Amino acid sequence: MRNKWMTGVLFLVTMLLFSAFLFFFPYKQVIAFTYEDKGQLLAYLSLKQDKSFQIQYTHSIHLSDVFESYRLSAKHIVQTELSYEDFAVGMPSNAEGDEVFEEVDGRYYIRNMNRSFPFIDLRIGQVRANHRLIYKDKTYTLSNYIKPGTWVRISVTKLSIWQQLKGVSING
Repeated sequence: MRNKWMTGVLFLVTMLLFSAFLFFFPYKQVIAFTYEDKGQLLAYLSLKQDKSFQIQYTHSIHLSDVFESYRLSAKHIVQTELSYEDFAVGMPSNAEGDEVFEEVDGRYYIRNMNRSFPFIDLRIGQVRANHRLIYKDKTYTLSNYIKPGTWVRISVTKLSIWQQLKGVSING
């Protein structure tokens, strides 16, 4: 009788430990938006097989849309393209290295970019910027998930179920 009881307790403890492990084990790759450099998760975008996305915003001076294209590596965010309409303050006037600069239908493109970042810091626009994240042909307005004016750090990471419960899922 004592052996059956001990076996039952051991089984229960093993199942609880296994469940806790699954609950706290980071497994889901996401684009994470954390508060400043403090690591507090504010929101995240779950990634499927496609590891590329864009950030779109309205430039504060020339008031036209800018598109920054990225793809994810295991630990970094790699900028692959930049597209804009005006050579105003803050916009590059040419490509660097192996990059390609071209104009198509009034828009300027810098393509073949391979600029790698461990994270991107961004202040969510309060007035004009209207920062949007584009993933798999869907556009997500960041101010719907993160208070405008907030300084966020964008990074690629893996989240556990517990961490997912603490942040806001941008794409369900």
